[in-house]
Amino acid sequence: MTKIFAEKSRNKTFLGMFAVMSATSILFNGCSQEKDKKESEKLIPKSHPVAKIVPKIDDENVPSDKRVIYLTFDDGPNRGTENLLKILHKRNVCATAFLVGKHAYGSKKQKDDLNLLRKDQLVELANHSFSHAHNKYNDFYKNPLAVVQDFDAAKDSLKLFDKIARTPGRNIWRLNNITVTDLKSSTEAANSLKKAGYKVVGWDLEWKPTNKMALKGNHEAMLKRVDSIFFNDLEKTSRHLVFLTHDQYLTDSDSVNELDLFIEKLQKTNRFVFRKISEYPKINEVLN
Repeated sequence: MTKIFAEKSRNKTFLGMFAVMSATSILFNGCSQEKDKKESEKLIPKSHPVAKIVPKIDDENVPSDKRVIYLTFDDGPNRGTENLLKILHKRNVCATAFLVGKHAYGSKKQKDDLNLLRKDQLVELANHSFSHAHNKYNDFYKNPLAVVQDFDAAKDSLKLFDKIARTPGRNIWRLNNITVTDLKSSTEAANSLKKAGYKVVGWDLEWKPTNKMALKGNHEAMLKRVDSIFFNDLEKTSRHLVFLTHDQYLTDSDSVNELDLFIEKLQKTNRFVFRKISEYPKINEVLN
């Protein structure tokens, strides 16, 4: 049976509809607010793991021809955080910032960026650990108790009210309906986080960097990957895609422009809803 998405067959990519969509299409945006023109004018110019079972969750608040994208950014506050906020305001979309506790106190600029993130209605804050494993991931996950303590320290120091978390250096999921561990050596630590009440969220699609810490490739390639994930049911939850990149990749004008174009072209299809990660299906259930 031919798979249908937005009244197109699998053999025709829905992102190809750019050419036939009206320029006056109205964006169905799950987290829109009035645009701040002053902010938008500040914009700088120019092998993810796959879950074996994809939960089929019908979201009655999302029309059947829509797909939901969760824009998430790790390691902030960091170089590029301010540019990220300018993009979000220019395109009027929401996102989730997974923060590293020690980064919030690394410099005056990082403290100031944290305050910007806290005040911004388009952004929600989530936990990405306090130490970021000191970038020694194998050692970090060998001690499950220390992992939980590290996330607790980030939660307290950043004054985070929810226990939504993402593990540093690992694509791990621990929700009631999704259990994914990319490296088995991290399993015990991941289970300990869930037992401590953390709702651990990984990602479906990552925009990775070059060796110069800029976004690798271009927005057109990323749009094709979004297309492929939805058509092939590679998202962890059907019709819901968690997108990841990092604040620090947004320091050059080319990277800023590519992310901006990526979001703009997703919007122009009028086929996507943008949401914060706290609205991900079943994430607010009490963990078993």
